[in-house]
Amino acid sequence: MSATIITTATPTTSSVPTVGSLLRGGAVATVLAAIATTAVAGVGQAVGISTDISGAPIPASGFATLTVMFSLIGLLIAVGLRRFARQPRSTWIRATVALTVLSLVPDVLVDAAATTKILLMVTHLVAAGIVIPAVARRLRA
Repeated sequence: MSATIITTATPTTSSVPTVGSLLRGGAVATVLAAIATTAVAGVGQAVGISTDISGAPIPASGFATLTVMFSLIGLLIAVGLRRFARQPRSTWIRATVALTVLSLVPDVLVDAAATTKILLMVTHLVAAGIVIPAVARRLRA
């Protein structure tokens, strides 16, 4: 008589990223995104693109500050999705792509030159291009 044992694959602790891993990776991506958006804005200014909105310039630190602020909000969303979503990675990607698109709306509506609006939109896309995939890699599929 023989017996067949069937096992099902269950995620091990090594295959499911921890919250700490998610936060560490997200923090690194946040810092890189803040540096990148500041650099993009600086390059834009260097080639003559104004960062003036309604006549007041956005300081370079403003790009970094807002990138960090909204990336941290995104990390909180990711932690919640990690806990409550059935498919955190795909939910994260769908939600953050939608939020990125929505973040472009104020750039279109703001009282600024067309080149300034484009520069602002590029900074949003640069930040999203860094943070979204970095966090997605640390969420289970």
